[in-house]
Amino acid sequence: MCQERRAVRHVLNRDCRKLTYKHPHDIVFPSTDPLRKSGFVLKRPSVNMIDTKALAAAAAKVASEKGIPPERVIEAIETAIAAAYKKEYRKRTEIIRAKLDAKTGALNFSQIKTVVDPAKVRIITENEEEAELLQPPKHRPEAEGEEEVLPRYHPDRHIFLEEARVIKSDVAIGDEVEFPLETHESFGRIAAQTAKQVILQGLRDAERASVREEFTDKEGTIVSGVIQRFERGNVYADLGRAVGVMFHTETIPGEHYQIGERLRFYVLAVQDDARRPGIVLSRSHPEFVKKLFALEVPEIAEGVVEIKGIAREAGSRTKVAVASKEEGVDPVGSAVGQRGTRVMAVTNELGNEKIDIIEWSDDPATFIGNTLSPAKAKLVETFDRREARVLVAEDQLSLAIGKGGQNVRLAAKLTGWKIDVRSQSNPETVQEGGVAASAKREPEPLSDAPSEEEKNVES
Repeated sequence: MCQERRAVRHVLNRDCRKLTYKHPHDIVFPSTDPLRKSGFVLKRPSVNMIDTKALAAAAAKVASEKGIPPERVIEAIETAIAAAYKKEYRKRTEIIRAKLDAKTGALNFSQIKTVVDPAKVRIITENEEEAELLQPPKHRPEAEGEEEVLPRYHPDRHIFLEEARVIKSDVAIGDEVEFPLETHESFGRIAAQTAKQVILQGLRDAERASVREEFTDKEGTIVSGVIQRFERGNVYADLGRAVGVMFHTETIPGEHYQIGERLRFYVLAVQDDARRPGIVLSRSHPEFVKKLFALEVPEIAEGVVEIKGIAREAGSRTKVAVASKEEGVDPVGSAVGQRGTRVMAVTNELGNEKIDIIEWSDDPATFIGNTLSPAKAKLVETFDRREARVLVAEDQLSLAIGKGGQNVRLAAKLTGWKIDVRSQSNPETVQEGGVAASAKREPEPLSDAPSEEEKNVES
């Protein structure tokens, strides 16, 4: 018996294409093989049967676990069963549709044909089809654009209007006509594998669409997630039904993350990726600070206090300008909270990042002086092209400029003005790091007078 098994394995490896089928369940070797003379037959595995009732129950369970609407799961299963049915019993050119009753498990198949007008389709013979395929593409009428080519009529997919009205009297051009087919619940191995692949792909698409719909509404908000893994400097966080990615540029410099750590993230964008929904997260975006204050400060959430602007260098310092819409409400006190509890909660979330709360003012000079907090400005002079000079006391000079010019740099970003900080005792001397310009400055007006280069060209 062992010798016969080795002989079978050898013949199968030698030439599988020469195997022939006498019965759907039998594999018979070629007549030239010695095992054929001995009457040795290798039994083929049994065909795959579908338990439709169990399938319907499994669909409901998958829909519940994945958070997918049950009708989408049923639709994916119907598409897969129709593909398997078509591969096993019908032609490749036909359109097959399956209908699964989720309650009873009943399975029905039908062929779909579209109603067409004979005058608006091309009816070609087999000879014309061969000639058309042999014709070079550049000589085809549709490639040259000389005339509009009518769609080709295919009897497996189309039905003429007169024939369709015999079946259904009120049918119109473009409608679909269903032709019931014989019900089968057994499929071959290849067809079953095809159905499995279609079901898995359909479930992935449905789950991706469901997650995308859920997180599209959360774009621009704060979500909570657990650090899952690190990959090429990027941080992946588990958000429940989806996984978000925080790129290296969106992390807070100097902040260290640990797997399993729960953090808050700002949903920067929700992208429709072919493989998975690309949920882009951030912790360094200025809007992240704004949303955190909205969570901690009821006056901001209710719109009584408004955040007018934020200038941030993530991981180091942030300046927040606030204004009150109602008289009697202190915007700075509301944001700071009693004994600094509110601003401290935001600071702790940002990894002890320093936050300056500044009162907004419509007067540019007053607002510029406020933005240099914690330093006290003695005099603020404003000039054209959004430039300002600020004089501070000698002992406040380093505080106004900040380490590496950070304080004046953030003040320039917040106000949109170019700020020059100088000592009150020595206003003519430009301080190192005391000048900062904002990217939001208005462009310089163009002069009508010709430049020196233009004069030389003219001469």
